[in-house]
Amino acid sequence: MPHLIIEHSANVADLVDIDELVDAVHDAALATGIAPLDALRTRSVGREHYAIADRDPANAFVALTARLGAGRTDAEKRTLIDALMAALDQALGDAQRNVMLSVEFQSIDPDLRINKNNLRTVIAERHTGTTKHETE
Repeated sequence: MPHLIIEHSANVADLVDIDELVDAVHDAALATGIAPLDALRTRSVGREHYAIADRDPANAFVALTARLGAGRTDAEKRTLIDALMAALDQALGDAQRNVMLSVEFQSIDPDLRINKNNLRTVIAERHTGTTKHETE
């Protein structure tokens, strides 16, 4: 149930392709082995209204929140957030001069969440090349 939420000031789109940023973060999470393919969701939302530091129009922010279910060790959480920060850092490269970057881990309380993942079977079928009908 990993959710990766990239929130950013609208002007970040002037610095980097947002689709590429989403892909970089998604791929980095998968590469850790902590975020399973069949449950990972990565998304981005640009904020049109914001004030950053001294309000210079060149100032920007990217705040990445990683929300995962219980059961990860502190070492796994650290591995994940380090990988996500590295992905942000690499994706923005030299363009990050006036950009504040942050990554935060949040645990999802399983007692206060309802989840129905209909993609698990579909993903499994795509990666094995069979369908449920073919295996019956």
